[in-house]
Amino acid sequence: MIRLPFLALLLLAPDADYAAGVAALKAKDAVAAEAALTRCVEVAPTRVDCRWELGWAYYLERRWDDVVRTWEEVLRLDPNHPEARHYLETARAQAKLAQELRAEAESAPAPPGKSEDAVTPSRNGTGAEEGLTLRAVGDVMLGTAFPPGHLPPEDGATVLARVADLLREADLTFANLEGPLCDGGETTKCRHSRNCYAFRMPTRYGRYLAEAGVDMVSTANNHSGDFGEACRRETERTLDALGIAWSGPPGSIASVEAKGLKVALVAFHTAPQCNWLNDQKAAEALVRRAAKDHDIVVVSFHGGAEGRGALHLPDGREFFHGEDRGDLRRFARGVVRAGADLVLGHGPHVPRAMEIYEGRLIAYSLGNFATYGRFNLAGPLGLGLVLEVKLARDGRFLSGRILSTKQAGKGIPAPDPEGLAAALVGRLSRQDVPDTGVRIARDGSILAP
Repeated sequence: MIRLPFLALLLLAPDADYAAGVAALKAKDAVAAEAALTRCVEVAPTRVDCRWELGWAYYLERRWDDVVRTWEEVLRLDPNHPEARHYLETARAQAKLAQELRAEAESAPAPPGKSEDAVTPSRNGTGAEEGLTLRAVGDVMLGTAFPPGHLPPEDGATVLARVADLLREADLTFANLEGPLCDGGETTKCRHSRNCYAFRMPTRYGRYLAEAGVDMVSTANNHSGDFGEACRRETERTLDALGIAWSGPPGSIASVEAKGLKVALVAFHTAPQCNWLNDQKAAEALVRRAAKDHDIVVVSFHGGAEGRGALHLPDGREFFHGEDRGDLRRFARGVVRAGADLVLGHGPHVPRAMEIYEGRLIAYSLGNFATYGRFNLAGPLGLGLVLEVKLARDGRFLSGRILSTKQAGKGIPAPDPEGLAAALVGRLSRQDVPDTGVRIARDGSILAP
């Protein structure tokens, strides 16, 4: 039997711990990964790979301060590390938000809370008086300059022409902006541009949203970072210049005023580069923060599986290509209990069920609305809708209707006189949330269950 000297065993130990840590990370076992990688760092303090993976173990546990500390050390040891600087920015943003929310929780008085069966109290004492009409649409991508050849005719000026009146006829209009408004930048998302689903709308296209009446957008989705952080910032500057409010990055809350009411938008996605849907506790705390100084709180989320096979709302977590796309029922109902008055889902690219929960409307997916050039629009993927919601001044749902739309050609939206999206939402609501799901009348009106 060959016995290795003690020094040789000592040199081999970090390799074994590193391998064990990486295996545990693949299995999503953060505790085992942290233990193995901590041993690796203790024995070999200059091993960048062990520190890098240890940061991911903390990441799984959402220990953001430890992630930042560990990855800052990675950059100290290797200033040219190919990924640390990019991911460190996300970790710092999440750490900052966590610190702020902890401070708020510690200083706040004990809240009365909401039980599962509680009646939501009025936040401004004005009861059922009608306060606000809001319209909302799902995914909007008006054409992409990358790869070349996917911009619409007339440089996009008429893409929204047939549906613009549907968007304007409201006190506030919401859309999910599926990709950045940016004129430069590079993407590292795809190896080959031919099959690359990375979007970049020209900044000049932003005015089409403003002209159509869009007042606020979500930038919390899986395409907002297609061309990096510089394009995220360019998108935000473009929207600011147009007077369109936005929410997306960690901690961001958009604020607008309409009909004498202060309205917040808090947008979430299933990735921590944005307000993180998968961190339920932080999400609810952020909604409570918004509710403190706003009359009405709108929550948007980009989550769920994708495609024509994703019509139904599962009970529990959803996964798509191995990615955790959220437990959407738990998330949506939790943010309502935390103070959200309207919850708007998007991401599956198809319409989904709607329900009334504690007097608030939850729409689990608004589907594709205006997605030119790069989207599969077959069957239900080509069905969109404009959701109209009338809210009381205390945020309670009063009435609503679905204005069905469809996309023609490569993605030009138009009203759908057949009302197919409304009929689909009605059927899915009966099937997926039979006790709380809405009923849809022939004219698209939304009826309480």
